[in-house]
Amino acid sequence: MASATQGYSTRRISQSGEFLVFGGTVEARLLCEWLSARNTCKVTVCCVTKYGGELVEGLANVEVLVGALDDEQKNRLIATHAYDCIVDATHPYATHVTHSIEELARAHGISHVRLLRKENEAQDCTLVHSMEEAAELLEKRSGNILLTTGSKDLATFVNAIPDFEQRIYARVLPLESSISNATDLGISTGHIIAMKGPFSAELNCALIHEYDIKVLVTKASGTAGGFEEKLEAAKRCRCELVVVSRPVQESGLDLEEVKDYLESEYGA
Repeated sequence: MASATQGYSTRRISQSGEFLVFGGTVEARLLCEWLSARNTCKVTVCCVTKYGGELVEGLANVEVLVGALDDEQKNRLIATHAYDCIVDATHPYATHVTHSIEELARAHGISHVRLLRKENEAQDCTLVHSMEEAAELLEKRSGNILLTTGSKDLATFVNAIPDFEQRIYARVLPLESSISNATDLGISTGHIIAMKGPFSAELNCALIHEYDIKVLVTKASGTAGGFEEKLEAAKRCRCELVVVSRPVQESGLDLEEVKDYLESEYGA
């Protein structure tokens, strides 16, 4: 287990620990719920989006900070706390964020652990290795497309598909920033599905039928990201499922292993 963590400091906490969690994911919420219920430590959770903050709000002993922090703000945060360990529970596709968290931990000599999302086996689907590859593939396909890859990657598909106005339906979070990003790219409001998950296979099927979807595009988002429900819906509706694989194979610990690590090393 120790090999999957960055052991810059491994001091055991005799009473209560203090942890900094970079989250915004279901895994971050589950970890914070566990830490809060133990009532033995203090936790600060940093979430870039309001949605990420909502996942962990209201937990005892958990302070939630919403919004992107620059380097100066991160350094000031650490300077005003006695964090024993930093947990990176960010999205598996946010590789640049993971790198910056590693650098932050190293610079301050604080232990760091990466909380990994379990990845589903991609079966009965078309696997690609990047958003660009997915967009090139879709340009050659016919029929309507349901994108469930988030608002940040919409430009890649819009730029690659000449008739995107008619073919692309984008499912994004019901946030003003996500919706405005889609409309700014030329996607009409009638082709924007602003919804917050989790999504059942039945709901996915309903959307596929409603918009006559022929290709469903998703990231390899794991169980927490609703991958199995998308796979099931694609099978039922005989819709092609295009899966964008994770950018890198990371080292780290799953949720239960992170719990064990924080408990054994810091008395969480």
